[in-house]
Amino acid sequence: MKKRITGALTAAAMLLTGAGLLPGTPVAAEAEFDYAKALQMSLYFYECQQAGHLPEWNRVEWRADSTTIDEIDGGWYDAGDHVKFNHPMAYSAAMLAWGLYQYPEGIESCGEMTSYVNNLEFVMDYFVRCDKGDTVVFQVGNGTDDHTWWGPVELYQYGMEDAGGDYAAIRETLEASEGCSCVFGNMAAALAAGYCALDGRIDETKREGYLTHAEHIFELADASRSDDVYQNSNASQFYRSSHFYDELFYAANWLYIASGDQVYLEKASSYIPLLDTELGSDELKFSWEHCWDDAMQGGMLLYAQNTMDPFYIGRVERHLQYIENEAKKVDGTLTYIQNWGCCRYAATGAFLTAVACDTVLKGKDTSAHEAYYESQINYILGDNPNGHSYVVGFGENSPRNAHHRTSHGSWKNDVFMPDTNRHILYGALVGGPTEDGQYEDDRNNYINNEVTTDYNAGYTALLCKMIDKYGGQNDPAFPPKEAHDGPEFYVETLSKGMDAQGATLSFKITNHSAWPARVQDNISFRYYMDLSEAVDKGLDPTKVVVRCDRDQAAMYAGKGIAPAEISDIQHYDGDIYYVEVNLPDGRAVLPVSEGMQQCEILLAFVLPDYQSGWDPSNDFSNTELLTASGEADEDGTLHGIVTKYVPVYVNGTLYYGIEPDGTEADGDTAPVETPTQAPTAVPTQAATQTPTGGGLTVTVWGDADDDGDCDIMDVITVNKEQLGSEVLSEQGALNADVDRSGALSFTDAVNIMRSLVDLVTLPV
Repeated sequence: MKKRITGALTAAAMLLTGAGLLPGTPVAAEAEFDYAKALQMSLYFYECQQAGHLPEWNRVEWRADSTTIDEIDGGWYDAGDHVKFNHPMAYSAAMLAWGLYQYPEGIESCGEMTSYVNNLEFVMDYFVRCDKGDTVVFQVGNGTDDHTWWGPVELYQYGMEDAGGDYAAIRETLEASEGCSCVFGNMAAALAAGYCALDGRIDETKREGYLTHAEHIFELADASRSDDVYQNSNASQFYRSSHFYDELFYAANWLYIASGDQVYLEKASSYIPLLDTELGSDELKFSWEHCWDDAMQGGMLLYAQNTMDPFYIGRVERHLQYIENEAKKVDGTLTYIQNWGCCRYAATGAFLTAVACDTVLKGKDTSAHEAYYESQINYILGDNPNGHSYVVGFGENSPRNAHHRTSHGSWKNDVFMPDTNRHILYGALVGGPTEDGQYEDDRNNYINNEVTTDYNAGYTALLCKMIDKYGGQNDPAFPPKEAHDGPEFYVETLSKGMDAQGATLSFKITNHSAWPARVQDNISFRYYMDLSEAVDKGLDPTKVVVRCDRDQAAMYAGKGIAPAEISDIQHYDGDIYYVEVNLPDGRAVLPVSEGMQQCEILLAFVLPDYQSGWDPSNDFSNTELLTASGEADEDGTLHGIVTKYVPVYVNGTLYYGIEPDGTEADGDTAPVETPTQAPTAVPTQAATQTPTGGGLTVTVWGDADDDGDCDIMDVITVNKEQLGSEVLSEQGALNADVDRSGALSFTDAVNIMRSLVDLVTLPV
């Protein structure tokens, strides 16, 4: 069957290199943007949308398997939601296939062929699974229920159940054998286009299966010629079909290209009298754009290619005249079809224009058309009055806060929390500007900042053309490793009272995981105490009473969730002891709502026999707690502080915080970087000595107890002094004044502690 007609510029390059652009070839000088990088990012976006069990080649570090109970595994989540709407998904897949079918050389030469084929094959396999023989699945998930919860898809089940939903019911499968001509038509088109595009690129038996299923699904679509079932389903609340003959027309043309069977071309011809016409006229409609709900213009271009009939070539030209010269323009450039996702229409129309230039208009003067399609992609990528890219992560002035739940990474079912999306949704094309060219990177503005698989579809195909024309090379270092915005697991600690009778503390174990969001078993923390006061009284420190006044995990016993495990007093070193609290079942704390993102454990500590004399000032875990005040909500609710001195462990390994011996972990808050030069030597703490007016000099900086060494006991000694114990000698006070302020403070204790883990060098 006919293949694409290679552009003259690319053909010349092929002759020179023998196999396309050589690896490492830079973007051609005349290219306004790095189209290869843009394509690389766009394919990454489709990996962000993958549902079910993720393939091993998925590159998104913040994604994991999800909705694995679905009857039909795989496919793409539609947008920022978690539903698999087959109607727009199939349209999107067909467009990606068209881009590969029409412009394979550029994709190959820029290094993106493997990624392109992987992503296309992934969605084609899903459509194959949707064909159950007697029926075809056209949607997985209930959109109405789905839109009641805002959170990462990896924790979808827990979020929906926490919100009172029935997870199994929410993941319902919609299927039919008739009355779905629109979506069945798009699915048939996608499979037929995929069959064409993947020729020689995947297992041939599998590829032949795509055509077999395309023909079967098309047969069902054509047999009923109705959308009655689809329109009365949950799908129509989100992607209501305006008509279906356009999808049948589109699919028939792709099936003709794939099979060569004249029957499909005759089918396509038979649909033409049933296609839309201009209002008040019998002229075939030209004043809209190819999209998930209207495949007429794409079908017309394919039909013109398949027949080379001058009349239908003229219909293609009439559409190009409309989008180039008659449709509204943003800033005089970007074609504006409507307010919802204006960039998608502009990019798709530009792609059809490029294909028309390279096929049915070949040999004509197409310079104006070429200038048009380049103006559309360049406007989208940043050549506009605002200098604003409309592709997440592309360019310095690009969107960050796309309307997308999983990339936002909220831990409390709140579209406004946190302020900034935690992940960069590289490659996602947002809706775009308003008609007057305004744009705000506002997550809650779903008209202009929504992202969907169909928004990226025509845009991705157009990038194939731009690389075919200008060349370019992908970035081997993409995607970059993300820096975390803080520890994913930590404890928020609040003193409920500390005096000579004992101490009561609230510990809120927190799960703000997002790399990926997940259930994490065995999150634990330790509270370290100096129990020298018990020793001084002749008491056994291990007999200190630990009373649990609240275990939030125990509230979930009805769900089969285990309560917290609270240890007895454990010896650490010297007079230092600790208690450890572990959540064996991670379902007790999940980033899905305000109530679930933290699990509170309220503990009280009392000396044996309830004697008085408890000393909170010498406790390691109180290093910051005694001097820091938590923040209060607007309603006056006081929250504790996050302190490294209450360290957190995952599966028994230190994850975040500092232990008394100085061992520290940062919770993987940033990627590890190789130093560019050898570190300089750290001066010893006794290297600087300052004489006092009385003739004393510093012996060892930080040595508050004047024992000749700087260690954790000096931190405790300074804290005790600040709480009125008067335990410092004059020499010890001089050594401990590490900020050289002339007066001791809790700040000196903190700095001594920091020096023990090499965060600062004394004096500071």
